[in-house]
Amino acid sequence: MPARSFAARLSAWQRAHGRHDLPWQRTRDAYRIWLSEIMLQQTQVDRVIEKFKEFLIAFPDFPALAKAPLPKLLRLWSGLGY
Repeated sequence: MPARSFAARLSAWQRAHGRHDLPWQRTRDAYRIWLSEIMLQQTQVDRVIEKFKEFLIAFPDFPALAKAPLPKLLRLWSGLGY
C-alpha cells in the first residue's frame, strides 16, 4: 500500500534526521502540545523554544491562561508573528 509505505519512510526519516530535543516532544500534556502547535504556526522553531518556556512560566495551564491579563499575554506573545 503506497500511503503506508510513505508513512513508514517518513517516520523513519524523522527518527534518523528530525529534531528530538524540543520541549514539547517530551510531554503528553495537552496544553503544552496545543500551545506549541499554535506558536509553531506563526514562526520558526528556534524562536518558539524560548517563547514557549517563558509562556509556560507565566501561564502553566489552561486555567492560568484563561485568567491572564491581556497586556501580559500580548507582551509574552509578542515576537511570534501575527
